Amino acid sequence: MRSVLIKGALTVSVIFSALIVAYGLLATAPQPEQVEREEVATAIRVLPVKKQAIRLEVLSQGSALPRIQSELIPEVTGRVKWMSSKLVAGGYFEKDEILLSIDDRDYRSAVGRSQASVTRAKAEDEHARFELKRMQELVKNELTSQASLENALRSQRIAEAALLEARIALEQAQRDLWRTDIRAPYEGLVRSEQVDLGQFVSRGQPVASIYASDSVEVRLPVADNQLAYLDLPLGYRGELSAEISPLVILSTTYGGRGYEWRGKLVRTEAEIDSKSRMVKAVVRVNNQNDGDQPPLPIGLFVSASIKGRSVDNIVSLPRAALRNQNQVLVIDADNRLRYRPVDVMRFEKDNVIISAGLENGEIVNISPIQTVIDGMRVKPILVDPETP
Repeated sequence: MRSVLIKGALTVSVIFSALIVAYGLLATAPQPEQVEREEVATAIRVLPVKKQAIRLEVLSQGSALPRIQSELIPEVTGRVKWMSSKLVAGGYFEKDEILLSIDDRDYRSAVGRSQASVTRAKAEDEHARFELKRMQELVKNELTSQASLENALRSQRIAEAALLEARIALEQAQRDLWRTDIRAPYEGLVRSEQVDLGQFVSRGQPVASIYASDSVEVRLPVADNQLAYLDLPLGYRGELSAEISPLVILSTTYGGRGYEWRGKLVRTEAEIDSKSRMVKAVVRVNNQNDGDQPPLPIGLFVSASIKGRSVDNIVSLPRAALRNQNQVLVIDADNRLRYRPVDVMRFEKDNVIISAGLENGEIVNISPIQTVIDGMRVKPILVDPETP
């Protein structure tokens, strides 16, 4: 029992001595040098805010359609005796050019008969006038009765009416003869034809479809909320005046080559689509040849940029600058990022148009930073606004 107590006392003494030695070593050990952690600044691309006046644009698409298109319809009946070589799909014709002729022999005969009727009626009218004048002299000299004078007057009036009727019939026959040559009502192109040489055509039967080539119209669907950018009056009737008619740039790529045409927005169609809330804006393009630029072909699908109204104090930034739909990151004087709410007017191509919330000279981040902490330090790198 005594030996156990001695062993326990020795063990406690050894442990106590070890603790004293360890404490002494720790107390006399040199202190490590304290290193302060430096905050790492993230390099970002920035743009200076510059307010400016810009002209808003409305983008749309549509197909070119004829401004004037007609069905070529004969007004007389007969067999086709001649057709112009231009009366084919795609054929070009001048105004008043004869495109088709109908056999006119029957109509020439009708003109001849009408001329003979006029000659006969003229002779009857001259005889009736002579008889009336003779009866007037006889009545004046009391050589005949008043009834004879009245009969002569009646005969003269009947002869005069017959002459008028014969002349009207002659004019009708001459018009029908003139109509045997079907003429182009305007300068244009043939869309399609449904007649051939020797075919019998009836009055009112379409023989070709044509359209005018002087100008082309493009109907562009525009959302009703974008009409505010064009500053068009609501409910305006008729064509827009030249002072308020917006410029429209039409463009397309055809055959590996880009083309561009300039037109004017001349009117908006009366109805608003109740489902899509779209309004049809009609653009007219002068389709005369202009140097190397070809006319705008019918049916061609084009993209349109409608030049809208001009607005002041607007900031245009790349879309990458916008965060959370209505915020941007502004760099303060200590090169720290700060969230800033802004008023977004619209998106235009690759840019966002901001109407309020920024001032001239402020620096805005345009780098796509994944994690952003308000107040984090950054290293701004100014980029050229003209650099894409």
